[in-house]
Amino acid sequence: QVVGVGSGSTIVYAVDRLAERVRQEKLNIVCVPTSFQARQLILQHGLTLSDLDRHPELDVAIDGADEVDADLTLIKGGGGCLTQEKIVAGCAKHFVVIADYRKDSEALGQQWKKGVPIEVIPMAYVPVSRTIAKRFGGEANLRMAVSKAGPVVTDNSNFILDWKFERAQNWREVNTAIKMIPGVVDTGLFVGMAERAYFGMEDGSVQVRDPPVN
Repeated sequence: QVVGVGSGSTIVYAVDRLAERVRQEKLNIVCVPTSFQARQLILQHGLTLSDLDRHPELDVAIDGADEVDADLTLIKGGGGCLTQEKIVAGCAKHFVVIADYRKDSEALGQQWKKGVPIEVIPMAYVPVSRTIAKRFGGEANLRMAVSKAGPVVTDNSNFILDWKFERAQNWREVNTAIKMIPGVVDTGLFVGMAERAYFGMEDGSVQVRDPPVN
């Protein structure tokens, strides 16, 4: 099986468990990372590392999320890896989200207050930011780095805007509209991609959510 390995804090536990099962059950799996961090995790655990050149079709991708709404629409990209995460999820037959209970929302923006991450080509960050604010309200701010002077630079050498939206949106339409702005690489909105979410609850139990049947 070919497994897409997501990025972030929760995925560390998934890879731990995956490595354990590979050892115990002699599972034959190949892992495709969504970021430099995921690549390091795969190698540290002695799992087989591959890429989309060799394995463009994945059986399953597992990733975290910053927020998950009632329709399984996600905000991702708090860690800055949204574009690769979306590419890998899009190549998978099944895309599954794992998160803790704090990421669970009725509507996007209830729990996650940092906005929707949008990866942009550096020269376009000002016009893209202005266009988003003008068309959809709120404000889109350049994400600044913590341990480096200046902005966060993604694994793809781009910048990230965090769009703090003011009201509920039709996420499918907004996602498409933002992607069409010249200079936008991708958005942290994952609409209609996740087919199941597993939430780790405070008491150690797991809650499963499937998308509503339309």
